Amino acid sequence: MNDPRPATMRDTINERAPRILVVEDESSLALLLVYNLESEGFFVEHVDRGDEAELRLAEAPPDLVILDWMLPGVSGLEICRRLRARDDTRDMPVIMLTARGEESERVRGLSVGADDYVVKPFSTPELMARVHALLRRARPERVASRLTAGDIDLDRETRRVKRGGREIHLGPTEFRLLEYFMEKPGRVFTRAQLLDSVWGMSAEIDERTVDVHVGRLRKALIRSREKDPIRTVRGAGYSFDETFGRN
Repeated sequence: MNDPRPATMRDTINERAPRILVVEDESSLALLLVYNLESEGFFVEHVDRGDEAELRLAEAPPDLVILDWMLPGVSGLEICRRLRARDDTRDMPVIMLTARGEESERVRGLSVGADDYVVKPFSTPELMARVHALLRRARPERVASRLTAGDIDLDRETRRVKRGGREIHLGPTEFRLLEYFMEKPGRVFTRAQLLDSVWGMSAEIDERTVDVHVGRLRKALIRSREKDPIRTVRGAGYSFDETFGRN
């Protein structure tokens, strides 16, 4: 996987920000996109081939894809078509980048499922506005400042968590773990997926670490006979109980 950012810049990015995958084989344009998206607070990954993009999309689906039309390996058009054919990526926001400005080509790009179509050269502020608009529409939980489920309230801006009015004191990792669970209630995550999304791809730690931190999170959240909001799925991983808080 290619990453045009210096390592020091990558290390400072908030990995719990909305994740954007940039698929662009023109290195100067990719660098521009990554820089501007990170300046907007997004966590950004970059690949420059269509086949590499498909592998990354299968491993850890992002919140939005910026996809060049013409790519080595597999075309952006074909990637978009395949994303729309899969249940887990059918609703993933896709912005198609292309040098083709003809109306027939725009129609073709939109017909395979692209949510938006941007012709090169484009206005960077306009593209950033389109990214924000698509994320707000498709994944409001990723841009909301607060997440709530039952009597649990998580405030992203103050980094505070409360349950039933009492404050829950969490370490940074437990906070990110709870945040990630609450974004996708009901979805089962393997330990490997949690390591990738919460700790980051570069983390060189054992999968058993996930169990330790889930245990710490449960200990902090649960008092007396309070219901456990985290469900252990035997042989699979963990999930935030989608029925939590319901009667």
